[in-house]
Amino acid sequence: MASVKVTSQDVARRAGVSQPTVSRVFTPGVKVSSAMEAKVRRAAEELGYRPNTLARSLITGQSMTIGLIVAYFDNPFYVEALEKLSRALKDKGYNIMIFMAANHAGDVDQVVQDLLDHQVDGIILASVSTSSDLTARLNEEGVPLILFNRGHSDKSLSAVTSANRAGGAKVAEFLLAGGHERMAHISGWQGASTGRDRCDGFVSALQAKGKEPLAVVDGLFSREAAAAATRSFFSAAETPDAIFVGNDHTAFAVLEVLRGELGLDVGQDVSVIGYDDVAMSAWPSFDLTTVRQPANRMVDAVVAQLIAQIEGRATEPRQIEIDGPLIVRGSARKPEGWVE
Repeated sequence: MASVKVTSQDVARRAGVSQPTVSRVFTPGVKVSSAMEAKVRRAAEELGYRPNTLARSLITGQSMTIGLIVAYFDNPFYVEALEKLSRALKDKGYNIMIFMAANHAGDVDQVVQDLLDHQVDGIILASVSTSSDLTARLNEEGVPLILFNRGHSDKSLSAVTSANRAGGAKVAEFLLAGGHERMAHISGWQGASTGRDRCDGFVSALQAKGKEPLAVVDGLFSREAAAAATRSFFSAAETPDAIFVGNDHTAFAVLEVLRGELGLDVGQDVSVIGYDDVAMSAWPSFDLTTVRQPANRMVDAVVAQLIAQIEGRATEPRQIEIDGPLIVRGSARKPEGWVE
C-alpha cells in the first residue's frame, strides 16, 4: 500500500503556522526567526516531510543546482576542494552536479551543453579550458560561469586562483636563502595558467638575484613525467641540489625516485618543494615542504562570486588571487636562522 504524501499544509497545521511560512523556512536565502524555523522544522521531522524542490524550481525559475566540470581527480587537491565546495554550496541551499571532461575546449563545450539541458543555475570549471564561443553563449543564456584554480586571458570571465606567481617566487627566495646553487624546476603543464604562472614566478625570482635555473622541464602535472625528469636530472654531469615541483601530487613521485631508487637523503643531499599542501604532504613518509593553496578561502570566494552573479548582485567579472604561505617541512633544507 502506498504511503500518504505529507504536504506543506500538513506541516503548517502541525506547527500552527501558515503554509507560506513553511515555504519560507524551506526556501534558501529567505530569513525567518530562529524560533519559527525551529518550530517548522520540528513539525516537518515529526511528519517525515520533504520539500518538493522540483515544484519550487518551477515557481522560482531556479534549479538550485550548480554544475561542476573537472578534468581529473588524480590530484588529491581537487578531491579535497570538491568536498569543501560541496559543503559550502549546500550551506547556501545549492546541490552540486559533477561532470568529467577532457582538458580541451571542444569536450568542455559538450559537457556544458549537457549541464544547460539540466538547467543548472551556474557552472564552475575546475582546471579545465573553455572557448570564447562558449562564454558568449552562456552570457546569452544568462548562466554564470566561474573558473576555479585556472586563470584565463579573457577578462570577461570570473576566476579564483591562488597567487601562483607569488608562490613560485617564494620557493625561489627560500631556496636562495638556504644557499642552494643548482635549482631545477619540474613545472606543471605549460598549457595551464597554473603551471605557467608558478614557473614564471620561480624563474623570474631567480633571475632577479642573478641566477638561472639549472633545468626547467614541463612535468605535465604527471607523476610519470616527473619521475622521468628526476632520473634525467641525476644522470647528468651536474645534478640539482634542489627541485621545485609544480604540485604535490607529482612531487610525491619525485620523492619516491630520490629516496627509493637513488638512495638520496632528501632535505640534505637535495631539497624538494611542492605546491598545494594537500593532506598527504604532512604524512611522515613524505614530509613535504610546499606552498599552500588556501582551498577554504578559494572555495569561499568562488561560492560568494558565483551566487552574487546568479542573484544579479555582481555585474562585473572578478579575477581573484589568494595568497598562501610556504609550509616548511623536512624535505627542504632550512636557511640558517629560519623562523616559521
